[in-house]
Amino acid sequence: MTTAVLICDDSNLARKQLARILPQEWQANLFFAGHGAEALDTLLKQRIDWLFLDLNMPVMDGYQVLQELRNRQLDLNVVVVSGDVQPEAFERVKSLGALDFIRKPVDSAKLQQLMQLHAVRTPPLPEAEQKRIAPTASAELSAEMRDVLQELTNVAMGQAGDLLARLLNVFVKLPIPNVNLIEVSELHMALASVEHETTTSAVCQGFIGGGVSGEALLILTDSSFKDIARLMNYQGELTVKIELELLMDIANILIGAVLKGLAEQIDMSFSQGHPVVLGQHATVSELIKANARRWRKTLAIELSYGIENYNISCDLLLLFTEDSLKTLNYKVAFLLEE
Repeated sequence: MTTAVLICDDSNLARKQLARILPQEWQANLFFAGHGAEALDTLLKQRIDWLFLDLNMPVMDGYQVLQELRNRQLDLNVVVVSGDVQPEAFERVKSLGALDFIRKPVDSAKLQQLMQLHAVRTPPLPEAEQKRIAPTASAELSAEMRDVLQELTNVAMGQAGDLLARLLNVFVKLPIPNVNLIEVSELHMALASVEHETTTSAVCQGFIGGGVSGEALLILTDSSFKDIARLMNYQGELTVKIELELLMDIANILIGAVLKGLAEQIDMSFSQGHPVVLGQHATVSELIKANARRWRKTLAIELSYGIENYNISCDLLLLFTEDSLKTLNYKVAFLLEE
């Protein structure tokens, strides 16, 4: 009987990449879902033997799917494929019945090891099926380009979240990244989720490498400082100077890890400039207005981090220059199958 496989991931790129390295005999009975609810609908209509499941998705995430599979007592092999590599994420999915966990981006050798572990034969793909070609580069942000950048960022965000989780011994909540090409006048709209009349503090750090440049902007709500100090075992009074030090510590962890994660995936290295404080205890609108001259039209990738059971929330924006788009198109092109 032919093995039936369902790949559930909100990224078209991730679905393509995984499908390409699955065993050849599985290709004839392959299904796809863009979110958890769509996957469940397929599972109720089709007999599925293997489910490859992302964690961070819209509508219904991977954790919810695993819980629903347990509630319905559906019998299938579930392998979680995610950029969220925190130890607690691994433990949670295993406790919910996942067979195994693969880190994004999926390595064919790792998949082969997993299949062998579970007694599934995985012959190598023909060389012709492993070919990749580069589509025409463009200075615009196509839907395909947006999908690729979102997936690359999702992986990098997961690596940064894992580092933060290990340092603070917490579970970091990782929403889906937002990718948009915007004017500076629209930049505050990308940060609407952190406005809410809340005062914030922000740091900006420039980066450049191989035809790609931009700035990483980290915005931390002021209400987060108390819990951050507690997690970092700081016992003294929270002065403006101490808050600035805590802000710099969080910025160094997240900005460095995210840029490193992105650079590794597109075979590039970034040099980072000195961090610059954009402001403390101001609204997002005030921060953007005061620094509007720094940005014009920009590719904005927004990452929102939260820490479970703590009042900590920060947004990290990667603001790429418009000139970087053409190079980025070339760089990510080879991640796409013809």
